[in-house]
Amino acid sequence: MIPMTESSLSVHQSDPANRARLRWRARRGLLENDLILTRFLDAYETELTDEEVDALTRLLDLSDNALMDLVLARKEPEGEVDLPQVHALLQRLRIA
Repeated sequence: MIPMTESSLSVHQSDPANRARLRWRARRGLLENDLILTRFLDAYETELTDEEVDALTRLLDLSDNALMDLVLARKEPEGEVDLPQVHALLQRLRIA
């Protein structure tokens, strides 16, 4: 987990509209994804750094089935989402 410092707080934290947009994007067609993401955001939304928000945004760009496969560790991230920050966020999602 990335240590929180005042300088690591993101625009996401200072702008309620950005937080609301992220939460809205986290609403998914698959109930399982919706439940996992909602539970994660309820627990960690106020702690997310810019890097973590970027990783979550990349995951939210995926289809519901691709996202579910990653969250359940059926598959590993590939291509544009095969980044260290995405791997770290997936670990947090899996235990949330």
